[in-house]
Amino acid sequence: MMTNLFSVFDPSSSILNLSINWLSTFLGLLLIPSIYWLMPSRYNLIWNNILLTLHQEFKTLLGTQGHKGSTFLFISLFSFIVFNNFMGLFPYIFTSTSHLTLTLTLALPLWISFMVYGWINHTQHMFAHLVPQGTPAILMPFMVCIETISNIIRPGTLAVRLSANMIAGHLLLTLLGNTGPSMPNSIITILLVTQIALLILESAVAIIQSYVFAVLSTLYSSEVN
Repeated sequence: MMTNLFSVFDPSSSILNLSINWLSTFLGLLLIPSIYWLMPSRYNLIWNNILLTLHQEFKTLLGTQGHKGSTFLFISLFSFIVFNNFMGLFPYIFTSTSHLTLTLTLALPLWISFMVYGWINHTQHMFAHLVPQGTPAILMPFMVCIETISNIIRPGTLAVRLSANMIAGHLLLTLLGNTGPSMPNSIITILLVTQIALLILESAVAIIQSYVFAVLSTLYSSEVN
């Protein structure tokens, strides 16, 4: 019987009719306890260097008007997404970030909170953002419409960008893996090399997409201050 091509992404594992695939979202928590060791491990030192670098970069993006400690929100967001992206690369682990259910849950509350805070506390600043500087008077109504639409679709673009990139690579890996049993032995080696190359590419995408999500969220936050 023919099945849907995207059925590999469906949460199908269940116990007592309760989907347990989403529990893979919390697998990243298993890597945290090493932080509390008396002597820091190499993994801990590398991760601390990454977090310090992100902290400095997000602090620069937020500028002097940003609230103190707000960089930790975006660092936590980056950590959560990158852990989930990496866990999804292991066999038989559900990739939660490939579903709009999770990515929209991350993007929508952030965007709504930025908008509510900006329009309540910096109303004139938000209105000024709707018309770019130097716009001719005749084009101002059109620019307001364009800027409003681009502002409204921001959470959708954040969510779709992350989920689409995760789906694309995983789908390609799945399709190539399914063709393996029907291939002659001479081509299996080429297939394995291709799969390893794609896996390395997906590892890079896992980091890049989580970084892009966190940086764009930081930029959206800096606009409302």
